[in-house]
Amino acid sequence: MNAPATTELPVVVIGAGPAGLAATAHLIDQGIEPLVLEAGPTAGAAVREWSHVRLFSTWGEVVDPAAEKLLAPTGWTRPDSATYPFGGDWADLYLQPLADVLGDRVRTGARVTGVSRTGRDRIVDADREAQPFVVHIAHAGGREERLFARAVIDASGTWATPSPAGGSGLPALGEEAAAGRVTYRVPDLKDPAVRARYAGKRTAVIGSGASAFTALAYLADLAKSDDGAGTKGVWILRRGISGSTFGGGEADQLPARSALGLAAKAAVDEGHADAVTGFRTAAIERAHDGRLILVGEDGRRLEPADEVIVLTGFRPDLSFLEELRLGLDERLQAPVALAPLIDPNQHSCGTVYPHGHRELSHPEQGVYLVGMKSYGRAPTFLAMTGYEQVRSVAAAIAGDLDTADRVKLTLPETGVCGGAGLFDAPDAAESDGGGCCAPAPQLVQPGVPAAAKAAAAEEAPAGGCCGS
Repeated sequence: MNAPATTELPVVVIGAGPAGLAATAHLIDQGIEPLVLEAGPTAGAAVREWSHVRLFSTWGEVVDPAAEKLLAPTGWTRPDSATYPFGGDWADLYLQPLADVLGDRVRTGARVTGVSRTGRDRIVDADREAQPFVVHIAHAGGREERLFARAVIDASGTWATPSPAGGSGLPALGEEAAAGRVTYRVPDLKDPAVRARYAGKRTAVIGSGASAFTALAYLADLAKSDDGAGTKGVWILRRGISGSTFGGGEADQLPARSALGLAAKAAVDEGHADAVTGFRTAAIERAHDGRLILVGEDGRRLEPADEVIVLTGFRPDLSFLEELRLGLDERLQAPVALAPLIDPNQHSCGTVYPHGHRELSHPEQGVYLVGMKSYGRAPTFLAMTGYEQVRSVAAAIAGDLDTADRVKLTLPETGVCGGAGLFDAPDAAESDGGGCCAPAPQLVQPGVPAAAKAAAAEEAPAGGCCGS
């Protein structure tokens, strides 16, 4: 079967989430026909899986301008720009209406299984760039199909590939066998069945970002409720606690993000969670009663936990792109030119520089990883970053390099950016002791000798936002 001429083909967008749908809107604005392939049953399928979690960005920051332009003729109006949506609100009130406007340009239940150049594997040079892309799809009913594209924008995100509990980046020994008591998502404690799973239980939370903050705060709220007596969190951190552990505090330009870190700190301060620092999980073993024992690389064994919540970040699924020539940073798995701008060892979200199609390009011309997937393993992504990325990429595909190169991006400063917010208490951001350099809470390290405690203290990173 001969592929049609490249100029007659659509741009395939992988993923009907916030970045993918925004990319589609910008392509239409440039006069380019898009085709969106979404593995899930609906637009925003991944967002819907954390519908119970509130964003720490406002409606004014999570609606793309080109998308809003498409929605306007339908009578759609943006919710109050100063308010904060839950994930479910974002999906129902914005992503789904946008997908509805796009109509049959969005295909759900279509999982991309491979992308290549037509008739060329990654080895072949001859006439490569003249060939259109070929995209292989597995449909929900089992049918397979291949489509052709002039360019490919991968906005599939990282939600489906959470990082494991193991401190080496590999699953801890016994982690897969313990799957019935391990989750990689922030639990929805408003769901009665989920609530019963954690109420009165001892739950280990592994991770140090906004998702871990959210889980700790949710568990603390459960512990204070009538049906949650005995609920206890154990916060497992791979590093020590420093002034920046709980985010930017009062210096954070996103108040909801600040409140989230302060809620996690309060969970520890009030005794609803113990913090175990310098602990890198090597194994998860079963106690005689079926509960789980976390074993550290240093030999420490923690008291048995009923449940384990692993919130150690996400990583990109690159398996279906293996026949393309991608230029990815060896550490972050982000585009080589973008990686130094987002390296979490060097930058908070407020210091990420404006970037667009040039930083997102690859040796394989016409392929772009955008949105959360563009950040690889870096945890500092915000929706407004993705919107500016896809605006630039769409202009570049259209050949309008002047527009594509005019990249502007102003991000709120300070603190951890990857995750979602929890801030139902309006005065949470004004709590005493919530500044960036607030004293660390008292740590509880079961069974840890004094020497190990000292080593953990020495490992705590110095400076953070206090020294920046």
